[in-house]
Amino acid sequence: MGRVLVPTLEVAVNRTSQIEILRSGRQFDLLVIGGGATGTGIALDAACRGLNVALVEKNDFSEGTSSRSTKLVHGGVRYLEMAVKKLDRVQYNLVRDGLRERGLLLKNARHLSNRLALVTPLYRWIDIPYIFSGLKLYDILAGRQNIGHSRLLSRKEALRRFPALKAEGLKAGVLYYDGQFHDARMALSLALTAARQGAVVANHLGVTGMVKDKGKICGAEVTDTLCGASWTISARGLINAAGPFIDSIRQLDDPAATPMLKVSSGIHLILDKRFAPPDTGLMIPATEDGRVLFILPWEGHALVGTTDEPAVLSEHPPVTDREVDYLLRHVGRYFNLKVGRDDIKAVWAGLRPLVSDPETVDTAHLARDYVLAKSSSGLLTIAGGKWTTYRKMAQDTVDHALKMFVLKAPQPQCRTEHLPLIGSADYDEQGGANRLMSDFGCDADIAAYLHRNYGDQADQVAVMAAEQGFARLAAGHPALEAEVVYAARCEFAVRAIDVLARRTPLALLDRRAAVAAMPRVLELLAAELGWSHQRYAEEQALTRQRLEEAL
Repeated sequence: MGRVLVPTLEVAVNRTSQIEILRSGRQFDLLVIGGGATGTGIALDAACRGLNVALVEKNDFSEGTSSRSTKLVHGGVRYLEMAVKKLDRVQYNLVRDGLRERGLLLKNARHLSNRLALVTPLYRWIDIPYIFSGLKLYDILAGRQNIGHSRLLSRKEALRRFPALKAEGLKAGVLYYDGQFHDARMALSLALTAARQGAVVANHLGVTGMVKDKGKICGAEVTDTLCGASWTISARGLINAAGPFIDSIRQLDDPAATPMLKVSSGIHLILDKRFAPPDTGLMIPATEDGRVLFILPWEGHALVGTTDEPAVLSEHPPVTDREVDYLLRHVGRYFNLKVGRDDIKAVWAGLRPLVSDPETVDTAHLARDYVLAKSSSGLLTIAGGKWTTYRKMAQDTVDHALKMFVLKAPQPQCRTEHLPLIGSADYDEQGGANRLMSDFGCDADIAAYLHRNYGDQADQVAVMAAEQGFARLAAGHPALEAEVVYAARCEFAVRAIDVLARRTPLALLDRRAAVAAMPRVLELLAAELGWSHQRYAEEQALTRQRLEEAL
C-alpha cells in the first residue's frame, strides 16, 4: 500500500457546534428557511459575499424535493418545445438560463456530476426532422456552455447504443447530451461549502413562528425536532426557501396569505442495470399523455421516471399503484425486455413546487420558473424553480435581499459563478479512483464510488474504512460502514434515514438492501452519537417506517 495523505477540512463543523451558535443570541444578516437546493444555494451565495447568514431546515438537508429528482442537470427540452410552439419568451429564457447554469454546475461540482449521452428513439419518419432540429436548437442556445453536439443516429447505431430498445418499427434515433448529478450529495456539499464560508447551518431545526417588531419581521422561533428545545433566532432579513412548503411559512407570517404554489408528484423506479447501458440514457419525448419519460443509468442501476400528477402537500408523498403501472407500461413499450413489479428494486416519490396560475389545472404545463415575493411584514419568498438553476436563483434572491433589507455586504457582487464546491477543487477525474485503489487496497467499485461521491475528500472516508477492512453496509453495494461514522462526524447526519437515503444512495437504489443494512447503521450511529435505549427504539421505528412506506 502506498503512502496515504489525509487531508483535513479547513473548517471543522458539526451540528452540535452550529446549534450552539444559533442559540447564542447572535443577530444574523439573513436567516434562510429551507435546506434544499434553493436554500443551501442562497446560504452559500450570501456567505461568499461576507454576510452573516444562518440556515435552518426542518428535516434533513434535501430530504424533500431536492433529493428526489430525475438526477438530470438540464435546460429543459420540454420547455424549449413549448417556447417554440407558443412563442413563449418565459419558457425560452428558462431553457437558455438552464443551459448556461448546467455548464457552471458541471464545472463547480465535478465529482458529483457528469455529461450523459441520451438517445431519443424515433418510430415515425415524420418525427426525425422535428426532433432533430429541436435538439440542434438546444445545442445552439447552450452557446459556449455546450457540452456536446446532437446528431442523427441510424437505426443500427441506436440499437448498438441501447441494445434493449425495441427494434420493431424503429426508424432512427437522435443523440444529444445533458448533465447528470447526485442531487442529495449536491445539496449537502452546498451546505458544507456555505459553512466553510462562514454560514451557520443546521438540519432538523424547524421554524414554528415569526418574531416581529412594530409589524416587521426581525427573527423566527425555531424548534429542534430531535430534542424539542425552542428558542428565537434574530435576523435583519428572513428568506423563505422552503420549496413545496413555502406557503406554510408564508402563513406563519400572515395566516390569510393566498397560496402561491401548486404541487405535482413525480415517482421514479429503480431497475436492474440491464435496462440501461452504463453510459447512455433514453429520452422518450412524448408518452401517451404528452409527458417526457427518461430511462437513465444511475449508480450502477437503471432509473425510470417520471410521472407528473397533481398532488396533495406531504412531507413524504406516497407512491400510487397507478403511477407505478404508468411507468412500467411505458418501459414495456420501448424495450424488448419484459419488466414487471418483481423487477423494481426501489421506488420513491417527490413533490415539484410549481408557481401557480389560478386558472391552470394541468401541472405538466406549469412553468418551472421562479418568482420572488415580499410580504408586508418583510418576508422574502423564493418560489418555484428547478435544480439546474439553483445558483442563479440564489444570486437573484441575495441581490434582492441586499436592497430589501438594506444590507451592506463586504463583497456586494455574486461570487459563486466559478466557485468549486467541497470535493471538487482538487478532484482528479482521470486518476483519482485508481490512486484510491493503490493507496488503500480497496475494491475497484468502492474506489470509484468514494471518488465520485466525495471527490478530493475521499481519502478521509478511505482512512476510516481501511481500519474496518472496507466493510460494506450491504452485499453487492459499495456503501461502507465507515460512511455512517463519517456522516455523523462531518456531514450532519443524525438519523439512520439521513445516512441510508441521502449520505449514501442505498435506500433509493435497493430497498431490501437498505432494510438489511438498517441494524448496523443504527448500531454505529448509536455508538457515535450516544443514543439512549429510548432514542434507539424511536430511530428504529422511524427508519423502518420510512423504508416501508415513503422515504
